[in-house]
Amino acid sequence: MKTSLAALALGLAGLAPAAHAACPTDLEAAAVAAAIVARQPITAAAAEMSMEDGLCGRDKVVRYLAQTYGGAVGYKAGLTNPAVQKRFNYNAPLRGTLFRSMLVDDGAEVPAAFGARPVFEADLVVEVGNPVGLARATTPGEALRHIKSVRPFIELPDLMVDDPSKLGGPMLAMINVGARLGVLGKPVAAKHDKALAEALALMTVSLTDGAGTVIDSGKGSATLGNPLNAAIWLAQDLARAGTPLKRGDLLSLGSFSKLRPPQPGLVVTARYEGLPGNPQVVVKFK
Repeated sequence: MKTSLAALALGLAGLAPAAHAACPTDLEAAAVAAAIVARQPITAAAAEMSMEDGLCGRDKVVRYLAQTYGGAVGYKAGLTNPAVQKRFNYNAPLRGTLFRSMLVDDGAEVPAAFGARPVFEADLVVEVGNPVGLARATTPGEALRHIKSVRPFIELPDLMVDDPSKLGGPMLAMINVGARLGVLGKPVAAKHDKALAEALALMTVSLTDGAGTVIDSGKGSATLGNPLNAAIWLAQDLARAGTPLKRGDLLSLGSFSKLRPPQPGLVVTARYEGLPGNPQVVVKFK
């Protein structure tokens, strides 16, 4: 199947998913998956598909991606920040799938052209301790009891389409919510207390360049009021889909900053002021 995906990438990467009210065909989904693997931009549908069809297409695309990338290591929640929801004209979170090969360690050097339409953002990852408990949680404090650790994370999404300004929610869903790469910082043990749950909402997350200049910043509360609410949403969304979380899954919880294009030579640090030890994570673009 890897060979067939490569062939599709060469011949069908410019194919737009159907704009009519129907789940994209297997061929259309395979073409999108092939373009993702080949880092080739695809053409967004002239008339946006429905969200139902975008989610149906996403599930097909993810199955094709797994044939190249292997098993999933976790999931991402996209559109958890009001500013990002406005950017993509869709006012609810979306779920994407993360594969092991997408994650690199703190301080990694990554090509600035790591994708077809690369961007970077400040994010946060949690490691699932008790998947059943997390899916049943109703508050950040309850969710924290089922989280093993919190990790700084700079996500490196790929908007994939030839004109990102026309990218809407359904098409974003179909391209697996832009999942491409991400830089993981060292884990911070999740202390199951009220103070840490509150700190996640009150923290200030900043992005700075190599000279220490602030590129952007945001509050933890920008992500659904508290990033742990995004973890609850992911757990419940997966349970509804019949694919519940597993212990050890990694969950990317969404953006605390605007989407920014990388440049060669840029060094970016994400700092989480207010979390224990004020952790940080660094990526270098070459």
